Amino acid sequence: MSWIMSLRTQLKKVLPSISVTEQEALDAGDVWLEGSIYQGKPDFAALRAVPAAVLTADEQAFLDGPVKTLMAMIDDSEIQNGKHLPDYILDYLKKERFFSLIIPKEFGGREFSPYANSTIVGTIATKSSAVAVTVMVPNSLGPGELLLHYGTKEQQAHYLPRLANGTDIPCFALTSPEAGSDAGGIPDRGIVKMGQFNGQEVLGLEVTWDKRYITLAPIATVLGLAIKVFDPEHLLGEKEELGITCALIPHDHPGVELGNRHDPMGIRFYNGTTRGNKVFIPMEFIIGGQKNIGRGWQMLVSCLGAGRGISLPALGVSTAQVALKGASEYAAVREQFGLAIGQFEGIQEKLADIAGKTYLQEAMRVLTTEGLGLGLKPSVVTAIAKYHMTEIGREVLNHAMDIQAGKAIQNGPQNTLASGYVAQPIAITVEGANILTRNLMIFGQGVMRCHPYLQSMVEAIHSQEADADKTFNRILRKTVGYSIGNSLRAFRLGLLPFTAASASSLAEVREYEKAVHKLAAKLSVYADFSLLVLGGKLKQAELLSARLGDVMSYLYAAMASIRYYEQKVAVADRQSAAPYFHYATRFALQRAEQALHAFLDNFPASGTRKFMRLITLQFGHKMPTISDDLVRELAHAAQLDTAFKAQLTHLVKPTAGDGHDINEQAYKAKIACLELLAKVKKALRSKTIRAGVRFAETLDNALQANVINAAEHSQLLDYNTKRERAIRVDEFDYNLNLLDEHGQPAAESLKKAG
Repeated sequence: MSWIMSLRTQLKKVLPSISVTEQEALDAGDVWLEGSIYQGKPDFAALRAVPAAVLTADEQAFLDGPVKTLMAMIDDSEIQNGKHLPDYILDYLKKERFFSLIIPKEFGGREFSPYANSTIVGTIATKSSAVAVTVMVPNSLGPGELLLHYGTKEQQAHYLPRLANGTDIPCFALTSPEAGSDAGGIPDRGIVKMGQFNGQEVLGLEVTWDKRYITLAPIATVLGLAIKVFDPEHLLGEKEELGITCALIPHDHPGVELGNRHDPMGIRFYNGTTRGNKVFIPMEFIIGGQKNIGRGWQMLVSCLGAGRGISLPALGVSTAQVALKGASEYAAVREQFGLAIGQFEGIQEKLADIAGKTYLQEAMRVLTTEGLGLGLKPSVVTAIAKYHMTEIGREVLNHAMDIQAGKAIQNGPQNTLASGYVAQPIAITVEGANILTRNLMIFGQGVMRCHPYLQSMVEAIHSQEADADKTFNRILRKTVGYSIGNSLRAFRLGLLPFTAASASSLAEVREYEKAVHKLAAKLSVYADFSLLVLGGKLKQAELLSARLGDVMSYLYAAMASIRYYEQKVAVADRQSAAPYFHYATRFALQRAEQALHAFLDNFPASGTRKFMRLITLQFGHKMPTISDDLVRELAHAAQLDTAFKAQLTHLVKPTAGDGHDINEQAYKAKIACLELLAKVKKALRSKTIRAGVRFAETLDNALQANVINAAEHSQLLDYNTKRERAIRVDEFDYNLNLLDEHGQPAAESLKKAG
């Protein structure tokens, strides 16, 4: 027993205790599928038992009605060339209660599910990032959600109906010039004091703050504010530092400064600053009242975890779906060197990556919102979703820009990529830099949340209780047994890989399910040895811990891919969906394996590194690869007009005359003309007809030579008109006034049309 006591004493010297803010963060979230991944035993039974996300009748009606109307109202080119979001857009959002998606019906809200919330925001984002962000913020972290979970009944009764119908526009101010990623270090403070409110002297806070990057602040009517509260006069008790606190302040309260704007890369959502100097607020302005002083960090972390898994991943998915739809249609319609560019392998490589990753994005979106729909707040999973889905969105959008090339870089109403391309860094940054999310949050939180004994062990090490040694002894035995079990399982799966479990009824899934088990088993061993060798230093070893976080993330992605294929792909669509599924799952598994190798290659203790390799038999790359044949197969599938491709691009809703509509019309017209086009090309090769200067002349020659008949000629001319419009880029006069396709001022054309 003495050596165990001395071990606890030694560990107490080197292992930091869990801070108050860390403990609050740990207490605020739930552990879900990521826990089983970390522990080396991915729970596919739990994965398959998650209720499938479906839209209710009300949610579908909202998409088919108000959302569809909104999409037709949006002219993103007009928004980006203006200085303000048009009043008619804001008024419509208020009227149709777009700001009330998470507010219960009893308060006049729509009370939609996380899946519906994600679908709505993602759909709007395919047309306008500015409008999507405007809708996203009130339905994510902000006064609405904080009031729902922590507000007093009086606060809920007053504010929630006003937020639901748009009478009040909310914003929430957390980030300060001196505290960005270190949100817990905000310098903004409130001093407990007596002061005047409504002609009476009451107990309250004298608040001073300086905040920036606050979305909707310039038009907000109610300000949510995070501050640190101090009680130097001990009006509330003996404690002086009371902790982070959240307050709700009307915009017209004396001393509140709102209105100055930032310009986030020209994307015209409202974002700006708020300040106040020694502003007195009564205790009733604190969310939840005086009893919630000091509970702000717990409140924020709890609500942020849920919002992080809905809104920002939705923006990443919308980007991917726009990229897939636009790039695949353009690749099929645009011809160079006598061939559709989608037949060139360089284009196919990019297009296949877009298609596979769009499948993965949608699979992760669905699974993550299904988890949130269970009422869970899995902060590690939502961090995984936020980081990887915004980053993948950036990757696929870059590919789509490459494919559309010159068309992609010219601004104008027909450009379906430009706004998303400019806005993508905003989605990546708005809730905290992705560097922070990957390097500190995913594995940093995951190791404490997902390890079955670590948190209890740290608490026992730093405990002042009389039986602390006995408690530590018991937990240590369990921890050692857990680690030995992990090592034995990893060794068995390395030596006898065919013993990995798979319960799927689909033969094409089983190989991947087994691969997830094998990689997770190795992850659990490497995590255990990292804690043993590095201890408290693991938190500072960001490069190593980030790679372990990547393994967790990509295994979660692989599980999402498997679930989507099993549960969301109709049996009739399995064949057309298979290339997408294989590409996405192999990509996730390859990335997970690469992260394991990079972790081992850089582990600082060479003896431990060699032992980990030996015990897990990790000597080479064993995951299924993405072959050139799979790339070609998927690129071909992505250019077909299938029901499954429509399912994967369902967020994109073309409206008459917009860029998506123009591209889609040309694409569908070409699909309908493939046999006729082959007939014309055959005649050109045999020199039965001559090519004209323009394709329309070639068609005239084909008609005269009886290669095609009059009806076919008419159909091909219609296709050619739509094709020329699709490959056209917007033109402007010298003063950058938009011209229509006939070279006339577009404003005049609109007047005539009206």
